[in-house]
Amino acid sequence: MNPDLDKLHPYPFERLATLKAGIEPPKGLSHIALSIGEPKHEPPAFVIEALKDHLDGLASYPMAPGIPELRAAIARWLCRRFGLPEQRLDIERHILPLTGTREGLFALTQAVVEDKPGAAVMMPNPFYQIYEGAALLAGAEPIYLNTTAENDYLPDLDAVSPEDWDRCQLLFLCSPGNPTGKVMSPEYLKHATALADRHDFVIVADECYSEIYLGDTPPPGLLEVCEQTGRHDFKRCLVMHSLSKRSNVPGLRSGFVAGDADIIKPFRLYRTYHGCAMPLPAQQASIPAWDDDAHVEQNRAAYRAKFDAVLPILEPVLSCSRPEGGFYLWVQVPGGDDEAFARDLFAEQHITALPGTYLSRDTAQGNPGKGHLRISLVATVEECTDAAHRIRRLLETKGS
Repeated sequence: MNPDLDKLHPYPFERLATLKAGIEPPKGLSHIALSIGEPKHEPPAFVIEALKDHLDGLASYPMAPGIPELRAAIARWLCRRFGLPEQRLDIERHILPLTGTREGLFALTQAVVEDKPGAAVMMPNPFYQIYEGAALLAGAEPIYLNTTAENDYLPDLDAVSPEDWDRCQLLFLCSPGNPTGKVMSPEYLKHATALADRHDFVIVADECYSEIYLGDTPPPGLLEVCEQTGRHDFKRCLVMHSLSKRSNVPGLRSGFVAGDADIIKPFRLYRTYHGCAMPLPAQQASIPAWDDDAHVEQNRAAYRAKFDAVLPILEPVLSCSRPEGGFYLWVQVPGGDDEAFARDLFAEQHITALPGTYLSRDTAQGNPGKGHLRISLVATVEECTDAAHRIRRLLETKGS
């Protein structure tokens, strides 16, 4: 077996299952799951109909590059959403469909990272654990960039030594961040591209939460910043997007990577060997999803309603605030023991939430997830409101 498999950490939800093992929650309280970032809103009916209408596609092998119609729909959305000129994106060179961003993030790392001593992959901390696992299995060292209240929940790029940047091959960025909800500014993204040019590494911007923003201004994207700075070849820059959060179809496994054609081309070859091509019915169903924005506005409004309902209940008793994007609350727990708080929350209120330490790693500067809880507002407004009252009840009981 590949010895690097031994370096992988247990997945957060495995650790959560262990934490909850043997606990009997109150039978009179229904379970409310706020741990997994799995959208629970209804998928758009027209996407389901398109899927049904193209089931004959199951009789054909899908190709890794995807059908041109899907790539064209993705290009239309990128231009519409991020202000790119129509001529900027070549659907043959700049866009590649993925079976969800999770698969894409992992596979791209294997294709990009060069097998040599000292290879490093930078990532925010806390983080989506695929970044770390992909780096380890590519033979690279993960370098964790803490995101804390002190640095406005942004990885401090200037705190990295020039020597570490020189051995960096890949920088993962996530905006809006998981779990913090922090949005990266155009200036921040420009600074990252300048470092990539200086030290010759690739930036992968995980933008799968870009359509769930809680203010009036959409989060900027990396390709948008490339356009604004005249970086028309998207050199060293890739973005990943998905329909999972945007359109509430996580089971469709539909996403894409777009950007630097010099990276997309060999990655396309890698995927041909990898064999992860999106089934044709899923491709056909994805086209109307990318072409429609109305259902996304409704989805965004539903998440805003949850924050509007939950925050007035929790803010008086818990250190939390409205994030800029995403559907998570990243809260500080009293006493600083996030595992104990999560265990008590399940044992006494039948609510499952994720300890922050399960999403982060220890560093010389500390563990930025310690003392935090990630609350995923994916349940209904009524369930989220009920959960907020139960969390407050737990806090008030322990404080009395």
